[in-house]
Amino acid sequence: MKRLYRSRKDRIIAGVCGGIGEYFEIDPTLIRLVWLLLGLTGAGIVVYIVAWAIVPEEPVSTPATEPL
Repeated sequence: MKRLYRSRKDRIIAGVCGGIGEYFEIDPTLIRLVWLLLGLTGAGIVVYIVAWAIVPEEPVSTPATEPL
């Protein structure tokens, strides 16, 4: 089952945009541009902070748990 996580490897601030990009399999830069446009209205900043608090960070993968 696919889960939404904050990205550990593709992050600029908290990994929210990177995680959303990985989840929907699109470029995180596009997500960041949408957040920027929403941020200009003021709502994007609040939504980003809420997503930062709610979305869990991607689990650390160990060599034993990585798929082959």
